[in-house]
Amino acid sequence: MKRVKGDEDACSSSSEGPTESCKKVRKVQPSKEEEEEETDVDLCEFGFDWALLPQEILLNIFQFLPLLDRAYASQVCRGWNQAFHMPELWRCFEFELNQPASSYLKATHPDLIKQIIKRHSNHLQYVSFKVDSSTESAEAACDILSQLVNCSLKTLGLISTARPSFMELPKSHFISALTVVFVNSKSLSSLKIDDTPVDDPSLKVLVANNSDTLRMLKMSSCPHVSPAGILCVADQCHGLRELALNYHLLSDELLLALSSEKHVHLEHLRIDVVSENPGQHFHTIKKSSWDAMVCHSPKFNLVMYFFLYEDEFGPFFREEVPITHLYFGRSVSKDVLGRVGLHCPRLVELVVCANGLRPLDEELIRIANRCTQLSAIGLGECEVSCSAFVEFVKMCGRRLSQLSIMEEVLIPDHKYNLDEIHWEVSKHLGRVWFPDMMPTW
Repeated sequence: MKRVKGDEDACSSSSEGPTESCKKVRKVQPSKEEEEEETDVDLCEFGFDWALLPQEILLNIFQFLPLLDRAYASQVCRGWNQAFHMPELWRCFEFELNQPASSYLKATHPDLIKQIIKRHSNHLQYVSFKVDSSTESAEAACDILSQLVNCSLKTLGLISTARPSFMELPKSHFISALTVVFVNSKSLSSLKIDDTPVDDPSLKVLVANNSDTLRMLKMSSCPHVSPAGILCVADQCHGLRELALNYHLLSDELLLALSSEKHVHLEHLRIDVVSENPGQHFHTIKKSSWDAMVCHSPKFNLVMYFFLYEDEFGPFFREEVPITHLYFGRSVSKDVLGRVGLHCPRLVELVVCANGLRPLDEELIRIANRCTQLSAIGLGECEVSCSAFVEFVKMCGRRLSQLSIMEEVLIPDHKYNLDEIHWEVSKHLGRVWFPDMMPTW
């Protein structure tokens, strides 16, 4: 009580009087609520009104917001609601179609899908669909596609996040929905339709309406497309720069079409070589066809993924092939890797997931010697002696920007053990290096 009284005396003894003195104390140490209140008052005094932000500033802000936050912001006032529906915000959209019973991933709300089709279908330009493994999700994607009659898409991607659910749809239903986009877009430049039942007639529709604009086509694992169907695309779409397909669609005629004077320089060609049944036969591509491709597009990347059994590699790597990126997803023999070293001089990246129990010392040295552009390599479930590996790194030098080698791949020998090898390899790379504990590719 005395302390409080002393405080009161101090206030009353001030020459300015108790009221002004106590006011000064409050102003020096305002509470959090008073700070917020003063800030609000100051903004109002300067005439600042969030509802009157210019549309171009709102657009810039909304572009950085997730869709859900953007929807919440649209409820603030009429101006923000109008900004929510600006066409620029709806040019790029990803439909996520997942069934709660079969997927834990989020899904685009059905009411939002209806609103997009009703108000923004003519604004859509860059569209992708991510569907889970359920047929219902794939059907929902087709239903949306069939309603995009007023759109003019520039890019379209159909992505199955699990097994290829589009392949389980009736072919006619899928083709009908896809044709709506092909006919109405007129300016489609990028198309990703891997693992879908697209066929030759639908590709003809694509070419008839978008031949002048198509730049990228990815259609791996499309069993209803024939070599003649993809050749039609190459013959008509002279601006095509990126192409991804399965090996059974690759032909000498296709490579020559991509190498014609009318065609632009190809930048990226990805080929998936997949065995459906053990012992499957694969055709051979002539060296002259590859030579024509390199002559026309000397800087193009040829990416090949092999998922074959060891006895199916007979037709491959018998002659020079302009591969730049090579991936072996199954076990590959020493003989095949030896042929890679002989016939793949443009090789930039090599990944071998498995080989067996015979060391790859000679094969690695040959690859380092012949593949002078090699800058990335990954090895798993193989065997290489520590001495041979150090020699390989020494020959490649600092151009090896990626070196992903599982620890169990390296076999200690009379020269190096596992404790010593990382120092020697680091010295030749010019950076610290350690073997990987798990695959990074």
